[in-house]
Amino acid sequence: MHESLAANLMLTAALLLSFCGMAWLALSMQVHAAQVWQRQPSPAVLRLLRILGGCSIGAALLLCLGVDHATMAVLVWVMALSGGALLVAFTLSSRPQRLRVLAPWIR
Repeated sequence: MHESLAANLMLTAALLLSFCGMAWLALSMQVHAAQVWQRQPSPAVLRLLRILGGCSIGAALLLCLGVDHATMAVLVWVMALSGGALLVAFTLSSRPQRLRVLAPWIR
């Protein structure tokens, strides 16, 4: 695989993981969970969402570090997290039910 294609795929995966991580962290909060599911998930489900969010944000950092040197990778990672947080905020304010797709096991 060509190096630039691999780098682009890794950065795309980092962006996707950043969005998913921020969404899972938001959904682990009782207020946002109630917004999405109209009820409170169990504490175990909220804990799982926090773990998923933290792991995906960490994986996004590792992918960014795999593409570039540390100083540029951290900058790209922070920008990806900011973009992901912004998309999650817009989704929560307009159509929060769309985030259900990230946690289909919650009924």
